[in-house]
Amino acid sequence: MQLRDLENYTSQLLETSRFRDYSPNGLQVEGRPEVRRLVSGVTACLGLIEAAAAVGADALLVHHGWFWKSEDSRVVGIKKKRMELLLRHEISLLAYHLPLDAHPVYGNNARLATLLGATVEGWFGEQGVAAHGGMEQPTALGEWAAKLGQGLGREPLVIGEPGRMVRRVAWCSGGGQGYFEEAVRLGVDAFVTGEASEHNFHLARETGVAFVSAGHHATERLGVKALGEHLAGAFGLECRFVDIHNPI
Repeated sequence: MQLRDLENYTSQLLETSRFRDYSPNGLQVEGRPEVRRLVSGVTACLGLIEAAAAVGADALLVHHGWFWKSEDSRVVGIKKKRMELLLRHEISLLAYHLPLDAHPVYGNNARLATLLGATVEGWFGEQGVAAHGGMEQPTALGEWAAKLGQGLGREPLVIGEPGRMVRRVAWCSGGGQGYFEEAVRLGVDAFVTGEASEHNFHLARETGVAFVSAGHHATERLGVKALGEHLAGAFGLECRFVDIHNPI
């Protein structure tokens, strides 16, 4: 299919126009005009670009793209190496950040709900990127966190009493630890995110609400993989998800 048609469809699907984001959503680097082979991954790092080039990909679909508002805008150093490789192989770069966190079907948090054994009942946080809901089967924190770790392939950091029953939960993939206090006000038993900050420990101990840090990368593999599979099925594309290991 045509690259522009792919971008237009995906941007409409994810409703990118309703988000104020930290980097541009959609087509960030233009490659070949036609897309037959797509590689998806979490971050547009050098390793992922090399993997895409090795399989002859026409486009790269990621959650973490380039051109962040806070970064140096010059194309030097590692940014130059990444862009040079992408352009040499005429691979397009498509990136979707907050829209892929918040999408109710293909988003990171919608997909994370399945691993948590939770039903999404509402959204909160900046531009509605975090979710909350009830557990399908209330479970003791220790057992529940262990199952989550198995599903993500990464042992989570858990602050809370292992025997505490988890009936209601809030979650935000990636770097959503700043939403913990808001989650506490929602009356949940536990909050799951990707990273942890120093003050999260004290808030968890003092409120009794469990805090679970399950990995930024691990919690954000879900959405981009699901989106790539959807696009492949909808348009007859060949799509391969490449996981560049990141323990953070």
